[in-house]
Amino acid sequence: MKLIDLHCDTMSKIIMAENKAELKENDFHVDLEKLIKANSLAQFFALYIDIEKVDDYFQYCLKMLDRFYQELEKNNEKIAIARSYQEMVQNESNGKISAFLTIEEGGMLKGKLYNLRNFYRLGVRLITLTWNYPNQIGYPNYKREYMTRGLTPFGREVVREMNRLGMIIDVSHLSDQGFFDVASISTKPFIASHSNARSVRNHPRNLTDEMIKILAEKGGVMGINFCSAFLSDSYVSKIEDIVMHIKHIRKVGGIDVIAIGSDYDGISCELEICNISKMDKLLYVLEKNGFSSEEIEKIFFKNAKRVIKEIL
Repeated sequence: MKLIDLHCDTMSKIIMAENKAELKENDFHVDLEKLIKANSLAQFFALYIDIEKVDDYFQYCLKMLDRFYQELEKNNEKIAIARSYQEMVQNESNGKISAFLTIEEGGMLKGKLYNLRNFYRLGVRLITLTWNYPNQIGYPNYKREYMTRGLTPFGREVVREMNRLGMIIDVSHLSDQGFFDVASISTKPFIASHSNARSVRNHPRNLTDEMIKILAEKGGVMGINFCSAFLSDSYVSKIEDIVMHIKHIRKVGGIDVIAIGSDYDGISCELEICNISKMDKLLYVLEKNGFSSEEIEKIFFKNAKRVIKEIL
């Protein structure tokens, strides 16, 4: 079974380890050897920055971006950048995993559309509009008072420009009202790269049934997040809880809205699927729960592939 994972924070772990960790092989949830074992078609790598913990977060982002390309160059026989659907197809035909570059924190744009365009020129193809702080684009679902606050005027410009450029808009972390604003403005599908179902686990990072339906109607996908806090009240990330969310989302929005967005290397809970090489565990449990091969293929890679093709 092929795999597309829409979100991991591995690059931030590599950069924090300085020169003691590499993409080829490490002790994290994701590395090249594990991706090969997972039969990975594509991995989305987030440039994640906590803007309140880094003095010059813009420069830090560029430093992480440079390290990303250095790691790809060192391993260019097995993995390559993908900036379009066509490049992903070409990489697959060359026996290479595709690496999609993303930014998790729209504050990196510093309120300037030229920064958005420059990041696009540098290969970034997805932006998670907010993390856990308000920024020039909008508000996160981090505090209850933020939930009803939508996109700023600049945020609306960003959505339109991302549509024009052909970039994937990611609403994970975004406020509820921000979600509805994106849905009303965007002329293309958008995604929630690492979010689950709020009616299964009442967490503000998860999507309501109404949101799931809208996301499905717009042709987007939501990547199932393996973080235990978004799955259940257990500290352990259990496969049965992941499947419970998948079943509910299928019932509400249909099978075509479900994808994988593990959040590997951004989560610290105990995991039954301990790293990305063990994704076959989820496959077996889905089969036991009556999911067809066609449905599992859609969850594992086909739905994400469809969205990539449509936007990129």
